[in-house]
Amino acid sequence: MRIDCPCCGPRALSEFSYGGDATLVRPDLAVNEAAPFAAFVYDRANPRGPHEELWHHIGGCRHWLKVRRDTATHEILSVEPAGRAALLAAAVPGRGA
Repeated sequence: MRIDCPCCGPRALSEFSYGGDATLVRPDLAVNEAAPFAAFVYDRANPRGPHEELWHHIGGCRHWLKVRRDTATHEILSVEPAGRAALLAAAVPGRGA
């Protein structure tokens, strides 16, 4: 499996570290309830088909990437910067995320 890093180009999977499900939303910590946070930490789906994941390019530019991957075939459908890198890319003219 190869991931096409927006900064470094196509790279082997061995350069990346899996960072988890990119669709999860952290619960508001101001709400003093254990159940939503416990669900966020422990409850996980095991989707089959296209799914958004976070990957860290540890062997290259060290950016976090949001990768849309088919979990049945391992085909990479799209790759884009995640988090702060996505915001910075969107702020630079000519480099949309």
